[in-house]
Amino acid sequence: MPVIRPISDLRNHFARISDAVHAEDEPVFLTKNGVGDMVVMSLEHYEKQMARIELYQRLQEAEEEIEHGAVGKDARAVLGSLLSS
Repeated sequence: MPVIRPISDLRNHFARISDAVHAEDEPVFLTKNGVGDMVVMSLEHYEKQMARIELYQRLQEAEEEIEHGAVGKDARAVLGSLLSS
């Protein structure tokens, strides 16, 4: 369940929000006048999200290359050769 707090908590309870994003490894959603305004997350969580996005982008690029005729290698054969090395 997402943690949603008013943006004033960022000023008034910064340490509590910081502890929450690190302990739960989840972002805290901040609202301004009852409307979503920003998200606060730990640096570790941010880096994981960015790595996931990069992986998805690379997978999409590979799928597009295959659609345009690129020839790939069999994953089992590649893994087999890596394991036998």
